[in-house]
Amino acid sequence: MTPKTHRHGAEELCDAGLELYARALREGHLPSTAVAAAPCLLDHDLLHPAVEDLDRLEPVSPTVALQRLLRSSEERVAGERRRGQRLADTFEPLIRLGTGDTAHTDTPALRILSSKRRTTQAIEDAMAKGRREILAIQPYDSHVTRRPEVLEGAIKRDQEFLDRGARVRALYQHTARHAGYARARYEQLTGDVEARTLDEVTDRLIIVDRTVAFIPASTDRSLALEVRHPALIAYFVNTFDRLWHLATPMHPQAVHPPTLNGITPRQRAIAALLVEGHTDTDIADRLGMNVRTARVHIAKLATTLGSESRAQLGYLIGQSGILDQG
Repeated sequence: MTPKTHRHGAEELCDAGLELYARALREGHLPSTAVAAAPCLLDHDLLHPAVEDLDRLEPVSPTVALQRLLRSSEERVAGERRRGQRLADTFEPLIRLGTGDTAHTDTPALRILSSKRRTTQAIEDAMAKGRREILAIQPYDSHVTRRPEVLEGAIKRDQEFLDRGARVRALYQHTARHAGYARARYEQLTGDVEARTLDEVTDRLIIVDRTVAFIPASTDRSLALEVRHPALIAYFVNTFDRLWHLATPMHPQAVHPPTLNGITPRQRAIAALLVEGHTDTDIADRLGMNVRTARVHIAKLATTLGSESRAQLGYLIGQSGILDQG
C-alpha cells in the first residue's frame, strides 16, 4: 500500500499501523524502512527519528499519544460548538425580520414557536408523524431533571416512536450521567436506543426523520425555531454525527474513559478551562454542573498535582503535560 492511498484519521489507526506501533513499543525502535506499509505512524507522530540515528524510528509513549488525540478531539468539539453558535447568531436578526414568503406557506422553512407549550406541541406532532429516527442533543438542565412529569412524558413519547420501528440517538453532557436523568429515561425504553455523553455539547437540538429540527430561538428558551430547510437540516445532522463519534457511550452499555496519571477526563476538561483563565462559574456553566461541584473537582485536581494556590495550580497544569504531552 502506497502512502498516497494510505490516508485516514489519527483516531482510525489501521491494523498495519497498530501492529508496527506495538512492535516499536516492544523493541524500542524500528528501521525507517519498516513503516512503508503504514506511513500513518509518521503522519500522526506516533514514531519519530532517533536523534543519534535518523534511519531509526522510536515510538512516542502511548500515554503521550492518547493525550494528544484527546486534546485534538476536544478542540474539534469546541470548534463545532463555535460554528453552531455563529449560525444561531447569524439567523437571530433574520428571524426577527421575517419574510412574507415564509409567513404564508403551509410548511415554512423557518417558523418561530412563541412559547414552550407550542414548542412541546410541535415536537410531539413531528414525532407522531415520524417513522425513522430522532437525533437529539440535550444540555444538562437541573430544572428539567427535577420534574418527574417531564421525564414520564418524554418516556411515553419516545416509546411510542420506537414502537413504530424507529430509533433514537441522544447526546448529553457528562453531568447528566451523575444526575441520573438520562439513564432513568433510557433504561425504561425498549427498542433501538443509544445515548452518549460529552463534556461540552451545543445548545439543545432535536431532529426528526432528518426533515424537521427544533433549536432555541432565545437565551431563556421561551422561543424556539422550527427548521425545515434541507441545507440547514443537513448541517445539523452533520454536526450531530461529528459530535456523536467523539462522545462516550452511556446506554445501552456504558464505557468509562480511562484515568491517566491520576487525572480523570472530567478533571482534564476543567484543567483546560482553568489555564484559559475561566472563572469557577464559567467552568460550571460550560460543563453543565453547579459551582460547588466544579470547585470540588478543582480541589481534587489541586491535590493530585500538589498545588497550594490557584496561581500555582495553573502553572502545575502546564508543567504536568496533562493537556498536551506531545
